[in-house]
Amino acid sequence: MQNIQRPIDTRWNSQFKSICSLLRLFGPTRVVLNDICLGRSTSPRKALTATALAAATIISSTAVPPALCAESYATYYGTAASAANYGGYGGNSDKKASAEYIYDIPQGWKERLVSKVEKGTNGTDSEFYNPKKRTEKEYLTFLGGLRQLAPKEAVLNNLALSDVNLQDLISGADSVSAEETKDDKGQVYYVYEIDSPSAHSLISVTCAKNKLYAHFVMAPAAEWKKDQETLKHIHESFKTVG
Repeated sequence: MQNIQRPIDTRWNSQFKSICSLLRLFGPTRVVLNDICLGRSTSPRKALTATALAAATIISSTAVPPALCAESYATYYGTAASAANYGGYGGNSDKKASAEYIYDIPQGWKERLVSKVEKGTNGTDSEFYNPKKRTEKEYLTFLGGLRQLAPKEAVLNNLALSDVNLQDLISGADSVSAEETKDDKGQVYYVYEIDSPSAHSLISVTCAKNKLYAHFVMAPAAEWKKDQETLKHIHESFKTVG
């Protein structure tokens, strides 16, 4: 019987060689694949099995590790209700409908319940923390009766008066920066960044509805270096609404 050699389709030849170069596996699979790549005869069943095994190996070896997946967040709706309306009493219990501000919460972070006394004394309205690193947190305070922001330095100093941890952070800081920004509606925000040997903080402050809102993101220096992408995201996610 005469052997007939079929012409090779050159359009696929270079692409097929490239695929073969990726499928250099160990064991029987490699032998079968080498035969395929070199044009040697092999059974269709063996060829199909080898190709499937090779493809599975490539997929599993190139899968994105969980650590590299995008961080997921939930949106927190804050009402900045007075201490008298703590827990929804005397007000709208639908937080999304009555929200005055929002910010993002990383997946897995836990809420720390703010006491009525705490809300009435220093204006803390909400707080979330990383349960694996409890000193890594974000929280919001507010103060009523303010129509506009004072000068940047005065605002930061006034915030520190009711926050001992912030006082200590500022006093031992290597650098403290302050800038003024505006959102797409023209609302003014003060943005502070405090860097010290022990901790790092990002603060965003604005006025709306006759209230001053201050959103804090804090982390120990070591954790800041590891998690700064996440921490910057939650800092930038804060804004007033409604």
